[in-house]
Amino acid sequence: MGSIDGIDLHASLKKYFGFSQFKGLQEKVVKNIVQGNNTFVIMPTGGGKSLCYQLPALMQEGTAIVVSPLIALMKNQVDAIRGLSNEIGVAHVLNSSLTKTEIRQVKSDVASGVTKLLYVAPESLTKEEYVDFLQEQKISFVAVDEAHCISEWGHDFRPEYRNLRSIVSRLGDGIPLIALTATATPKVQEDIIKNLGIGDAQVFKASFNRPNLFYEVRPKTQNVDGDIIRFIKQNLGKSGIIYCLSRKRVEELAQVLQVNGVSAVPYHAGLDGKTRSKHQDMFLMEDVDVVVATIAFGMGIDKPDVRFVIHHDIPKSIESYYQETGRAGRDGGEGHCLAFYSYKDVEKLEKFMSGKPVAEQEIGNALLQEIVGYAETSMSRRKFILHYFGEEFDEKNGEGADMDDNTRNPKEKQEAKDNVVKLIKVISGTSEKFKSKEIVLTLIGKVNALISSHKTDEKEFFGIGKDRDKAYWMALIRQTLVAGLLKKEIEQYGILHVTPKGKEFLETPNSFMMTIDHVYNKQTDDAIVSAAKSAGGVADEKLLKQLKDLRKKEAHKLGVPPFVVFQDPSLQDMALKYPISIEELVNIYGVGEGKAKKYGKPFVKLIATYVEENDILRPEDLVVKSTGANSSLKLYIIQNVDRKLPLDDIASAKGLELPDLIKEMEQIVFSGTKLNIAYWVDEILDDDQQEEIHEYFLEAHTDDLEVALKEFDGEYEDEELRLYRLKFISEVAN
Repeated sequence: MGSIDGIDLHASLKKYFGFSQFKGLQEKVVKNIVQGNNTFVIMPTGGGKSLCYQLPALMQEGTAIVVSPLIALMKNQVDAIRGLSNEIGVAHVLNSSLTKTEIRQVKSDVASGVTKLLYVAPESLTKEEYVDFLQEQKISFVAVDEAHCISEWGHDFRPEYRNLRSIVSRLGDGIPLIALTATATPKVQEDIIKNLGIGDAQVFKASFNRPNLFYEVRPKTQNVDGDIIRFIKQNLGKSGIIYCLSRKRVEELAQVLQVNGVSAVPYHAGLDGKTRSKHQDMFLMEDVDVVVATIAFGMGIDKPDVRFVIHHDIPKSIESYYQETGRAGRDGGEGHCLAFYSYKDVEKLEKFMSGKPVAEQEIGNALLQEIVGYAETSMSRRKFILHYFGEEFDEKNGEGADMDDNTRNPKEKQEAKDNVVKLIKVISGTSEKFKSKEIVLTLIGKVNALISSHKTDEKEFFGIGKDRDKAYWMALIRQTLVAGLLKKEIEQYGILHVTPKGKEFLETPNSFMMTIDHVYNKQTDDAIVSAAKSAGGVADEKLLKQLKDLRKKEAHKLGVPPFVVFQDPSLQDMALKYPISIEELVNIYGVGEGKAKKYGKPFVKLIATYVEENDILRPEDLVVKSTGANSSLKLYIIQNVDRKLPLDDIASAKGLELPDLIKEMEQIVFSGTKLNIAYWVDEILDDDQQEEIHEYFLEAHTDDLEVALKEFDGEYEDEELRLYRLKFISEVAN
């Protein structure tokens, strides 16, 4: 088995890499390459992809050219190969970062046959002088690493990758092509084969299942920093990566972690090269436990014992998510993948995309909707991811079947047979030319431009699903896709089609048990409670009840609604952390010094007695310290509101949108500081409107905006009620 034309593959593996056996598909791939065939390798990160072309290159005559998109990645690989050989010239990089002398050295090593692997960026291959030089040399094969960069459906499209085929043909006839990628949906695979012209390539596809990774999604609350710190403190001393979308957030979070006793460093493209490699080395050498990073990090990182990967922001696609979470547990040990999700983040990403060309927006949105589906689904997350990569998974007996939050805490299922029939009928009845959005609107009987232009609202099935809401139908579409009754035509940006299996279902419907999706886009108090629960702490229900009774009594004494004294999330946090002094109370969610001094005394007294009577061990580590970075912004807001500056001016001066400014103002007011915004409220609401809202908040049992919006039934915008609530709490409470 292990030898070809007298070459012993195992002996070569041992000689160059010191391994006594191949992993997974490696041996078959190496054999195929050594035989001079075109090869396509799809293998998840950490599966030993690079060995597939490094070993044949070292064994064969001539030089193998490796096309790679990242300079850092090339450098890492070259260093690694040089470590295997006593010839420093065995591997070289050829890119824009070299000096003239270095280029001469590379050419001489290639010409003399010393260099077995030559790493190049695709741009370098377009330079005439390099092409002329390489035409003269013996090339063993060309390997295209990160081949998904060829496809605009890949998560990392690089236009210069599209011309590789013509460049390679200039280097000489019959040079075998090897394409390798760690993430490829069926669509991307097809694209790569077509573009490189390797229809005859043998395809080697490893399983994308990483059974040792545990997948979890939690709602992202305003106190997400606290949730992250708690999670890390429960995993003290373990290595972890936290991904954020913006550089600014990376810096802030790294600071908050440091202030709270977590050893962490930031990493993003805005830091100078020296700092970046210093931080990367500190992480590799375990001088720090956690690196907070943008996705610029970790491309070439091969740290086997990363124990958790946290996504502070949801990524733009399932490929990115899969690659980033794939940095956990490379050694086969535990790996916890935790993502914080709020629909607001998705809206932000959609906004970023709106400036791009239409085709790119369509692709971006199609990829984004898949990640929304992943976050909101309540089926097995592993099954969902693997289905995305075109792989079947048995959620009962498959490897790693119970390794995600949904399978550990299953939601109840309900029979949906009749609704699946309705769904398939609507897709067929609209001639399979709509995406999920229009199908759902047709089911619930709502019209948009596309629906009316197709006269769909005149069809007899228009509105046959109006007894269910939009979220229900979206969930059902996702689950029928995974079950294979429908398929999504990616080429056409997500148009739904009925599969043969779906047509069969329509003829003889049988049971279809669906689980209802999680609802995450309402950031209500429930989210905060469930975040507290999942962070390993559960609010003490008995104490919570006593605190609510006390709040009612105090509010009655003062003649104000209970939420004016403390809001629900604050009481929940008290029942979790047991503060027994005014100083400790200040660290409770939504409580500042003003509020603590004004209302806090009876509450800490009640808690102290409760703790003593019930012998409660108080959690010392649940206090999250802030960095003070935010306090300058707060001061700025307070001073400028005092000067009666228009709110939109205050917001734009600090590069904020108005809703973000309002959020900052809420933190100021809810924690007990007075903000006199009457001058601004007078601009947007007349006296009668103000009186009406004032009456409402005086009588209300809760200050929850969802409840208020329902009560006024569309009469006021979310923003108007938010601002009035600020004025109300400022005047009545603070």
